[in-house]
Amino acid sequence: MAGEPQNDCLFCRIVAGEIPATIVRKTETTVAFRDINPQAPTHVLVIPKAHYENAAELAAGAPRIAADVLAETKAVADAEGLDSYRLVFNTGSGAGQTVWHAHAHVLGGRGLQWPPG
Repeated sequence: MAGEPQNDCLFCRIVAGEIPATIVRKTETTVAFRDINPQAPTHVLVIPKAHYENAAELAAGAPRIAADVLAETKAVADAEGLDSYRLVFNTGSGAGQTVWHAHAHVLGGRGLQWPPG
């Protein structure tokens, strides 16, 4: 069920403290941690603590938490000293989503080309 922790979800298990991660920030509704396979010098994931499968489901089901995730991406970028950065929300396997828990990628620390891939 949307919003409820899922036992088989990697990110829910990170939120619960069952799987270690390099946490960079926490709020009441979000957790931000370093990506284990970084694609840029700074690559931090910002996730809602509540489980929503993707960004679209999060926006529809919990718009306040979606806004918290977006606000937290800015806080991460500021804390990491990024003047420019890219935010990525992959929704669906065709877009590259591999963990079925909504998350934003904060990428920076090098030039980022367009289109991304």
